[in-house]
Amino acid sequence: MKENRKRSIYTLVLLLLVWTSASGWGQKLKDADCLACHSDNTLTKDVNGKQVSLFVDENKLKHSVHGGMFSCVDCHKDVKSLAHESSPAKVRCADCHADAQDAYAHSAHGIARKIGSPAAGCQDCHGGAHEVLAASDPKSPVSHENVPYTCGRCHGQRFLMESRGQTAQPFISYQESVHGRATEKGSQKAAVCTDCHGAHTILAANDAKSPIYKFNVPATCGKCHTDVNNTFMQSIHGTALAHGNQMAPACTDCHGIHSIKARSDPNSPAADKNVSRDICARCHEGVRLSQEFGIPGGRVTSYFDSYHGLAAEGGSLVAANCSSCHGVHNILPSSDPHSTINHDNLGATCGKCHQGVTQKFTQTKVHQGDGVHPNDIGSIAVRWVRIIYISLILLVIGAMFAHNAIIWRRKAVERRRMLNPFMVRMTTNQRWQHLILLTSFIVLVITGFALKFPDTWFAHVFGMGERWRGIIHRVAGVVLMSAGVYHVFYLAAAREGRRLFRDLLPKPKDGFDACYTMLYYLGLRSEKPKFGRFNYAEKAEYWALVWGTALMGVTGVMLWAKVWVGNTLARWWVDIATAVHFYEAILATLAILVWHFYQVFLDPDVYPMNWAWWDGKMPVEQYKHEHALDAEGIDEAEGIDEAEKK
Repeated sequence: MKENRKRSIYTLVLLLLVWTSASGWGQKLKDADCLACHSDNTLTKDVNGKQVSLFVDENKLKHSVHGGMFSCVDCHKDVKSLAHESSPAKVRCADCHADAQDAYAHSAHGIARKIGSPAAGCQDCHGGAHEVLAASDPKSPVSHENVPYTCGRCHGQRFLMESRGQTAQPFISYQESVHGRATEKGSQKAAVCTDCHGAHTILAANDAKSPIYKFNVPATCGKCHTDVNNTFMQSIHGTALAHGNQMAPACTDCHGIHSIKARSDPNSPAADKNVSRDICARCHEGVRLSQEFGIPGGRVTSYFDSYHGLAAEGGSLVAANCSSCHGVHNILPSSDPHSTINHDNLGATCGKCHQGVTQKFTQTKVHQGDGVHPNDIGSIAVRWVRIIYISLILLVIGAMFAHNAIIWRRKAVERRRMLNPFMVRMTTNQRWQHLILLTSFIVLVITGFALKFPDTWFAHVFGMGERWRGIIHRVAGVVLMSAGVYHVFYLAAAREGRRLFRDLLPKPKDGFDACYTMLYYLGLRSEKPKFGRFNYAEKAEYWALVWGTALMGVTGVMLWAKVWVGNTLARWWVDIATAVHFYEAILATLAILVWHFYQVFLDPDVYPMNWAWWDGKMPVEQYKHEHALDAEGIDEAEGIDEAEKK
């Protein structure tokens, strides 16, 4: 009933307005005429099956940037009367904002829209059609403090950006940057998206007209950092950039793009501890500059070989880095009289840290590792000192090692002879299996870690390149797996192998033995447990070896045949095999060093080492001490044999 009455009132008002319009009363509609209908928040129209609201908030319209300047029909020009059966045409912002529209049409957003790709339009940034606020209004989506949020509504959406072949990371990085955090705290000076990218004329970074085009970046940053930009453009980097050198760094190459952080932030590439390795090394360490411009490479390596570099790597906060000597934005060639490393200025540069230095002190070369061999008397003297001392070290230390090795061998042999009688602990067959396992394992460790850590000594042991490293690693792997297969047959077919397998099988007693052994050596138990042929530690090591060999063999074959594995199973199986192979290698290597080497070399009971792996023999007294239960069985068997003989 109420709806019918309401509809009747609207119809009456509409007819009255139509009559007044037809009668010639007022040639131009007033806002009040439009709001007579559009102030109703239930007024809608059907658009593609969806009900779209036609409500206009009079209060927001009044306070918008357009509220005091235009009437409704100034924008809705095709509305001549209140009786409009068809929907009015879409308002064109370009009718008033032609310059902004032209700039937008040539921008990345405008071009994307032309080809049918979703992109931000006027209302997406400025707000609803009837609620547009001036940029100076704090409530405006395009006010300085709100720009990041407005851009982030699209550029901060991960899945939205990925669907367009982009990423949301720039927006995320900006939020954590020095600019983003300052803006969040209310700064009106900190750069926001539009300060760098522009407002309507947003262009791709590879467009020469874009403010973020490499050669335009200094001018863009210079809008805020004027003094820094003026200094930079006079530096060797700035002049190279001005001459069109693509290799010359711009502001973003050193400070980052969206992730710019304060120099005091330890995560900033411009922080003192990061400058040399994270910024300067990217250009001055490699051969790129030396090939193109004849600038010596290896500069950062020679720095890190010096006291300054070593101290900085060790955590010193006062040791000089690249910028300490060369400057920051004012870097100039040494030939320039204004350069901090010009010969006449070195006293002042070094004197910042080393007070009282004279010009004579500064005559020593700093970067020696650039392939240049200066012929001044100091450099020649240093080279001869190096040659003499390297020769002396090799001769003296080599003689010392040979001297001690000869004495150690003789003493070890004589001490072993004093321990007679002996018994067989490892047969010849078992010793050969152990030797093959030992050799292949060591080769695998060296060649495997040489790939993972190419800058360590592992990579230079055999003077091998990647091709030979890969071949040696695979051959050693095949040898190890072959030894494992042979060992399985040995356990099944050989009598001594079957006995070995039985004696190595874990038993509940081994768990108690482990606990009682710890209590005994901690002084909490008076009696040491007795062991059989193999104690709990030897059994644990053996079965760990079996498990590790099988696991390394399977994952190694998977990595060797990675294409077949990736095609047959899934690519991520190769990634899993890589991770397992690496971490199992670390576990196995550390287990050998910490566990096995202790029992063979460091245990005081076997010092200087357990010779069983070499000649298979073990002193009878030691065996009775370490394997009392098995020794008692052997004694009983020998006693029975003696009785039978009698």
